[in-house]
Amino acid sequence: MLMPVLMAPTPPSMCTPLRTLDDSLSHRRRYMKHNFPINYTVRVHHEEVFKLSNISKMKLRMDNLEELHLQRMWFLVNHSVLKRIIRVMPDRHPSRPYTTELERRLQDAEGVFVQSHPPEVFQQELPGAIQDIWDCLTEESDKVPESSWRFASPKSLLDNFCHTMHCLFRECFATTETQQDQSDSFHCQKGRKKALRAES
Repeated sequence: MLMPVLMAPTPPSMCTPLRTLDDSLSHRRRYMKHNFPINYTVRVHHEEVFKLSNISKMKLRMDNLEELHLQRMWFLVNHSVLKRIIRVMPDRHPSRPYTTELERRLQDAEGVFVQSHPPEVFQQELPGAIQDIWDCLTEESDKVPESSWRFASPKSLLDNFCHTMHCLFRECFATTETQQDQSDSFHCQKGRKKALRAES
């Protein structure tokens, strides 16, 4: 029998920077779709396409998985995603200031995240599967095998960024419904459906 993922509540100090980040992400359609050619894609590492389904699979398959492990990986993945998007933009691209501001706000949120936990938390070994992903994402690009790359649109990458943030830091975005049923294992999927309806 698989052990349930250990759910640590999001520190209250995280909510202000995450909501600020969420406010910026609400404009992603304009900056990541309208300002790019139709069907434009960015080459990213397979692990950088980090969706709600990835979180669900990890929770089902991995023992000793803590929410904190997933939160740490979320920061790593999205820092990398933003760097890849910025890298393909010319200096005068109309979405470059927006994307660099997102990167700054993500850094601010991570700073609060680190300060909100004892230092020894970040010195603990990660579960093997999480460490493997971590190693892949921090490997130099020229050493990554061609089979590990894939292509994704800038907007889809930021959609994943937003949806997984709402899932992994749910207390900062809790609605009356989620407050009433924090034990619902499908709340992340519900959140995704609401987000998709709002964007359509």
